[in-house]
Amino acid sequence: MATLRIRVDFDGGASIGPGKIELLEAVSETGSIRAAAKRTGMSFRRAWLLLQDTEGLFGEALIQTTRGGPSGGGTVLTTLGAFIVETYRDLEDSAQSAAQQKIDALGQHVRPAPALAGQGGRARKTLKK
Repeated sequence: MATLRIRVDFDGGASIGPGKIELLEAVSETGSIRAAAKRTGMSFRRAWLLLQDTEGLFGEALIQTTRGGPSGGGTVLTTLGAFIVETYRDLEDSAQSAAQQKIDALGQHVRPAPALAGQGGRARKTLKK
């Protein structure tokens, strides 16, 4: 099944898309920026910079971090952070539903991927210069 991925571009060049949303979801699920970075396949520094960039876009904190203490500290989404994730996912679902007929029409013309056995998991190049 094909899926639609969305990136929202705002005035001034800022944007929010699947990567930032997946990072926010991972922070919510793991309670840790470091664990969220690992889960999403990025460095801690990259995750931290993306979170700062996203907070700058919305002008408010999207995560709240507590240090140590009896519960060991951790990171949670703020109300705004949770709202952004939920709204983005709702937008994505709405767009997917609205476009499903066209996506299915495109899918009818997609050829199955060749078997990758014996190729080390890498597909061969098929384009010729």
